[in-house]
Amino acid sequence: CRWGSVHMVIGRRTVVTVAVAGGTGSGKTTFGRSIIERLGEENVAYIPHDAYYKSLRELAIHQRTEVNFDHPDSLETELMMKHILQLQHHHSIELPIYDYVTDERKIETVHIKAKPVILVEGILILALPTLRDLFDIKIFVDVDSDIRLIRRIQRDMEERGRTTHSIIAQYLKTVRPMHIEFVEPSKRHADIIVPQGGHNKIAVEMIANYVQSMLFEKTN
Repeated sequence: CRWGSVHMVIGRRTVVTVAVAGGTGSGKTTFGRSIIERLGEENVAYIPHDAYYKSLRELAIHQRTEVNFDHPDSLETELMMKHILQLQHHHSIELPIYDYVTDERKIETVHIKAKPVILVEGILILALPTLRDLFDIKIFVDVDSDIRLIRRIQRDMEERGRTTHSIIAQYLKTVRPMHIEFVEPSKRHADIIVPQGGHNKIAVEMIANYVQSMLFEKTN
């Protein structure tokens, strides 16, 4: 462990909870992963908001295409908040696994141990007041919309088995309107706005150093 006795200290005050928000394709995951790499995986519990999408198992295929995945109602945020609080009080959680191909939550879960840093990532996490209150550091990754759209098309085709037509249709119908309504306005709640996404090495270094300093202050 890079921080010596940090793991040995008990109490919620010793945990630093970091939010990484931003629009679809902005590089949130890359940025979050860069912070985790800098701090050490053994010190960070990673919680993606996407893992908490509500299962659409009870809906017919044609009904699933009508679901707005970019609206807060599509996510079980209450469960994620419960999990964050558990981690803050040094209790392990079972992180859901969402299958984007079938639009269902898998039976299997990922066991996440309590660690000194909790990193929460998602497009809507700064748009919800009750969720914002759980964060010590709020980051918004800011990238131009055309770059974000290109990245989303590449990701959804490669990782989620979707066609270009369906991706663009969804972008125009829900992704862009929800970004304007929820995501972009949430930027004003950020403590730090990071341009260039996960490739901003200076921002990664500054935030990692700040997290370490916060932990040092809380444990002394």
